[in-house]
Amino acid sequence: MMSCQSKEGNITNNDKSPVDYVNILMGSQSKFTLSNGNTYPAIAMPWGMNFWTPQTGKMGDGWIYSYNADKINGFKQTHQPSPWMNDYGQFAIMPMTGKAIFDQNERASWFSHKAETANPYYYKVYLADYDVVTEITPTERAAMFRFTFPENDKSYVVIDAFDEGSYVKILPDENKIIGYTTKNTKGVPDNFKNYFVITFDKPFTYTASVASGAISDGKLESKDNHAGAIIGFSTKKGEKVHAKVASSFINYGQAEINLKELGDNTFEQLKEQGRNKWNEVLGKIVVEDDNIDNVRTFYSCLYRSVLFPRSFYEINDKGETVHYSPYNGEVLPGYMFTDTGFWDTFRCLFPFLNLMYPEMNTKMQEGLVNTYKESGFLPEWASPGHRYCMVGNNSASVIADAYLKGLRGYDIETLWQAIVHGTSAVHPEMKSTGRLGYEYYNKLGYVPYDVDIHENAARTLEYAYDDWCIYQLGKALGKPEAEIKIYAERAMNYKNLFDKEHKLMRGKNQDGTFQSPFNPLRWGDAFTEGNSWHYTWSVFHDPQGLIDLMGGKECFNQMMDSVFNVPPLFDESYYGGVIHEIREMQIMNMGNYAHGNQPIQHMIYLYNYSGEPWKAQYWVREVMDRLYTPNPDGYCGDEDNGQTSAWYVFSALGFYPVCPGTDQYILGSPLFKKATLKLNNGKEITISADDVSGDNRYIEAMTIDGKSSSRNYITHQELMNGGKINFRMSSSPNNSRGINKVDLPYSFSIK
Repeated sequence: MMSCQSKEGNITNNDKSPVDYVNILMGSQSKFTLSNGNTYPAIAMPWGMNFWTPQTGKMGDGWIYSYNADKINGFKQTHQPSPWMNDYGQFAIMPMTGKAIFDQNERASWFSHKAETANPYYYKVYLADYDVVTEITPTERAAMFRFTFPENDKSYVVIDAFDEGSYVKILPDENKIIGYTTKNTKGVPDNFKNYFVITFDKPFTYTASVASGAISDGKLESKDNHAGAIIGFSTKKGEKVHAKVASSFINYGQAEINLKELGDNTFEQLKEQGRNKWNEVLGKIVVEDDNIDNVRTFYSCLYRSVLFPRSFYEINDKGETVHYSPYNGEVLPGYMFTDTGFWDTFRCLFPFLNLMYPEMNTKMQEGLVNTYKESGFLPEWASPGHRYCMVGNNSASVIADAYLKGLRGYDIETLWQAIVHGTSAVHPEMKSTGRLGYEYYNKLGYVPYDVDIHENAARTLEYAYDDWCIYQLGKALGKPEAEIKIYAERAMNYKNLFDKEHKLMRGKNQDGTFQSPFNPLRWGDAFTEGNSWHYTWSVFHDPQGLIDLMGGKECFNQMMDSVFNVPPLFDESYYGGVIHEIREMQIMNMGNYAHGNQPIQHMIYLYNYSGEPWKAQYWVREVMDRLYTPNPDGYCGDEDNGQTSAWYVFSALGFYPVCPGTDQYILGSPLFKKATLKLNNGKEITISADDVSGDNRYIEAMTIDGKSSSRNYITHQELMNGGKINFRMSSSPNNSRGINKVDLPYSFSIK
């Protein structure tokens, strides 16, 4: 006993690898009316094509897995980016004993989180009603299941290809099942199918096909609105049955090729390979701290930051990269990525990729070239093709920031043509792709309130920032000033919506008058999932210009303070009810600050532009400490494809990209004693924070490679050079640091 105790006593945090800190259930305690993340446990490889998840929700329910649920009805291959976008390319597998059952409600089994192991690369759960343990370990396009059955003459596995048109065929001589599913929620061509192949290592003693709920014993094939299959065998106590599964958006042959990702590896070997891959990706950032919960939250957020956009390409039998186009239905060469909304992720998810995983975003930029060639537009929300969702033309930001941060090796000229095209076009079917209202915006300098284009003020503010991005990219590409100066002029269009009376942004009518009546607390209407108090700060490229409009730094800071000081009052009348984003703001006890949604997530950092950087340090730490935990209710709103997670990752490191397209990261409050970033260029940057603690959140001083810096920002090049950044932290603000002009970050107004 003494030796056993001694061994345990030597265990430290350093004995764990990054993936060991990840909680893939973080954010899964969510529901339609209140989001604590609206996530599901994605059992997947980083940026993998196919994810797997246990399914507690009913077929077609966007809430696939709810932490509060009691039963699992299947293990689902999923491509869902969020419950609001729902899923496509989906089918489920479910083991059982005793009786062959297909109905999702009847086949569901009780389970407990106490008998559940959930990691990015491995999932295990005990299905109590059947005395069966199910385990899953994935590759990018395939997965292996391991079912541990009891002694039973009637052990079964159900394959549910879901409704809306599906097909399943059993091939007993090969211990194989093939099929396809078409179930989707738009964004696909007419010929869309997800083809799957499943092979077992045990012969079938029972076969049945299913059509619209009817089980036909001995029948091997079903093509129906809702097709399925059931296979069975006699098992001994503790017998393990393995299933290999892969799918393809191209055809069955490609699905068979994708199945080869599993090779001849055992389940344990695949599990170890998956673990190593996750540690390789997560290990690009190594954090050291005594607060284990902060470390768990950090790596759980980092895990979410490298899932989307997902790979939507495959490798054919010649080793070539190919993809089924979700835009025109053809199989074409090259990369394709999908399942991301740029309205969310332009803010810091893509800047994070540019910093830590540029090789992945280089491929994603190639994918954007293909998207434009195949559809005539860049995506704004893709899942898997264009979707009608959100506002803005933020593909311009995603493209500009990548190139300006040094990414190369893709067709930037085609992307230049694409972003210019998007300034004066709108997709004929998906009105959120391109620029809805561009005719008004290009003529008047804003999208009017009274022309039946909803969320017009939000569109105007984002178009202005996007125009700045286009201007910056044009300069970097050496485009003639005569060609690009129009974008510099339009970048100032944000000023057209500023209401001096309220010192807030406000919708404006076509005749130049402001909308009336005006309630700054009204959600929606002229704005997107927020109110004027939230969207007024969406001048990423020119905070100084906004400061000037408000009458100077003192007034600007008072307005910023008011966001936190105003009670969580709201006007929900535009929506006709309280949407979950409103409720999430209301219950967080941070006034009208709504971190659970994206428009305001950069706002705190604007104190760095207005001479009070210590307030940014205070509030950033408040958000990290109060609104994020490594638990099932760990987010304060929708996680949204890595954006809300990447905010935490950046903020915990001590800085944030307020304006993608600049080379600056704006300072906040570093959370960890030490963080090491292992950059793609082979260099390392070490960030240390002396005396950091819950109380010591204020930056007393900063040095970069030993040289003192009073700036409120760090440059991208400084990080790329490698070296050491040191923060000396204090429990009280340093009111004399970061207040001079030379300390302030970039603003377009400051020439």
